[in-house]
Amino acid sequence: MLKFFTITFSVFVGLLGIALTWGGPRPIEAMPSINQPFVGVDNSTQPQASHFTARDGTALAWMSYPGHGAVGDKPQRRIVLVHGSSAGAKSMHTLARALADAGFQVAALDIRGHGDSGPRGTIGYIGQLEDDLQDFMRAAPFEGPSTLLGFSSGAGFVLRMAGSDRHALFDRYVLLSPFLGHDAPTAQAGPSSWASVGTARIVALTALNALGITHWNDLPVLRFALDDYGRQHLTPFYSYAMMANFGVYRDYSGAVRRSKGGLRVLAGRDDELIQASLLSGTFANAGRPLPVTLVDGVTHIGMILDTPAVAAVVQACRD
Repeated sequence: MLKFFTITFSVFVGLLGIALTWGGPRPIEAMPSINQPFVGVDNSTQPQASHFTARDGTALAWMSYPGHGAVGDKPQRRIVLVHGSSAGAKSMHTLARALADAGFQVAALDIRGHGDSGPRGTIGYIGQLEDDLQDFMRAAPFEGPSTLLGFSSGAGFVLRMAGSDRHALFDRYVLLSPFLGHDAPTAQAGPSSWASVGTARIVALTALNALGITHWNDLPVLRFALDDYGRQHLTPFYSYAMMANFGVYRDYSGAVRRSKGGLRVLAGRDDELIQASLLSGTFANAGRPLPVTLVDGVTHIGMILDTPAVAAVVQACRD
């Protein structure tokens, strides 16, 4: 019996080693619908980045867009923007400018591991991004209500926050084209065209994390479909820790059930990365029925760039 268990354990360790060593993400062809729309964006009015110091001493970047005037007869509100996977605060400029022009105070964050916020692609531990967001709210306080708005994987992270014990940092949450995970009904059918997934490595690291072993959480498990420019300027890969933290990961339905505060969901009807038509039913089945705004003729990236989509987001933030 001892010999059987010894052999079984040896095989398990061997397979684990193979998965960790060779089970990472493979190269993936660039995705034009994600890379190309930003080419013509006017970034001439982008503000200079500011920085705040997180609890571990790391300087994290963000951009401030002061609002112009009041929003109707309502008190002024701050909107904190969370970008999508691989990107940074600069990708949210078009939307940030429109929200500021509508009277909102806007803060666009470079989430740790992106843009100018620390080494790209990884974080120190799962849960660090929530700590960072809390540190930002303390470092840059705002006298008034605040909305947390996220796009794509960033929307998944916003939903994670809405269902966490720190939900009271914001009273409203807005999800744009939310990526709810590969096992959600809204996930793209078939292999992802945006990210190469190191499934074997993810399975191995998930098993190790269940045992409390986190030593290898900095190994890459996702590689994004970036062109040459994107690979140079954006975040080309995610470690296991980043993948598990920047989004809802494996518990989208639990996050929906636990979510607090006002919650709005918007997406492009022609989204090529998620099945937008299934969003309403997915939230209802998870325990929180709510209206979902679908914008005609808008793709995934179009939700933060196209004029009709941006107008719909501004209106949703006003309501």
